[in-house]
Amino acid sequence: MKIVKAEDFDLRREVEYGSPEQNEAVREIVAQVKQQGDAALLKYTEQFDRVHLTAGQLRVTEEELAAAYQQVEPSFVEAIAAAAANIRAFHSRQKRNSWMDLQPDGSLLGQIIRPLKRVGVYVPGGKAAYPSSVLMNVIPAQVAGVPEIVMVTPPSTGGTEGIDPYILVAAAEAGVSEIYRVGGAQAIAALAYGTESMAPVDKICGPGNIYVALAKREVYGVVDIDSIAGPSEIAVLADDSADPAYVAADLLSQAEHDEMASAILVTPSPAFAEACRAEVQRQLGELPRRGIAEASVRDYGAIILVDSVVEGIDVINRLAPEHFELIVEEPMAYLGLIENAGAIFLGPYSSEPVGDYFAGPNHIIPTNGTARFSSPVDVDDFIKKSSLIYYSKESLLSNGATIMELARREGLEGHARAIEIRLRKEGKAGEAE
Repeated sequence: MKIVKAEDFDLRREVEYGSPEQNEAVREIVAQVKQQGDAALLKYTEQFDRVHLTAGQLRVTEEELAAAYQQVEPSFVEAIAAAAANIRAFHSRQKRNSWMDLQPDGSLLGQIIRPLKRVGVYVPGGKAAYPSSVLMNVIPAQVAGVPEIVMVTPPSTGGTEGIDPYILVAAAEAGVSEIYRVGGAQAIAALAYGTESMAPVDKICGPGNIYVALAKREVYGVVDIDSIAGPSEIAVLADDSADPAYVAADLLSQAEHDEMASAILVTPSPAFAEACRAEVQRQLGELPRRGIAEASVRDYGAIILVDSVVEGIDVINRLAPEHFELIVEEPMAYLGLIENAGAIFLGPYSSEPVGDYFAGPNHIIPTNGTARFSSPVDVDDFIKKSSLIYYSKESLLSNGATIMELARREGLEGHARAIEIRLRKEGKAGEAE
């Protein structure tokens, strides 16, 4: 990892929106699925996953879900159930209620909260399977009250229609029974437009590769989406009180996700910087996904030297990282200074994987600096709000002239007359002038 001073480090990262060829390929796939339905799904599954399916094999059966439990360790079932309980407890605190406010003149104003009716969850099956992502997408939607949740995930590449049993068990533990073996841009198109086998959804969430991300962008507007996520990121601000082995391990925990993942250490200590760089190299040699992590650290990793912890937090606020660990003496003393970070981890024992898997907060977090203006997935992502207005006669008579004044100042006479006709009916012709 290179060591640089803050003023010499480019804090901006190019957002990846795909090449022209990738965008064109995605548009074609989406159009074909929209037009041909299941036939296009089957064609692209054979082309990209090398798996031949019939339309009747797209949906995972109850027998397959039950069989998945026989293929995983009992300890995994216990772990996924414990994680699910923590995630559900955390997100339950986010639930909103509808409200109404009765005015003295008899008018009623309020807001009605309703869950989305049908949500689609994409679960990747490429470089790694992520059962934890099943929980992080499904449980907030359930807490919000979404009645229909459907999951799509690609079949195993190379001739078998099987799906990773750990993903299936996670889905079953989360309460999802409608699951389809289809992935890539074609799965996103099917969720958005529907096919003979799949009913369309109102929102699509879940991570995926560049083709999945581009497809989500392509169908946005037909359906809602959670975000167009970039590669994973971690930034650690640490001083001499931190353990270099802890920090190096946490940096590599994100670097192993993807060659384009970003792992950055910010520190006011040159000695700690050197110790951590050496520790990263040592631990890389023992990491099973060494090739991926090595490319990430080489191309998107850095150690940034600052003069103080406060200056380090300024760097963090400009980075707006997905995951941010603050491992310094008395980290709570600096919490109020942190403005831009998707998830904040305080102290040496709040390692990033604690949040990824178990603590309860969602691990689907804004990337590419978008933590400046967006938030982790939560219950609010699966609700919609309707404003409620019941205006009494007394209130309209009292405020009608003011409403007409505003409408006419905007040149919208039809708006004004919609009020005026009511005032005249009620004998308030003078106020309608």
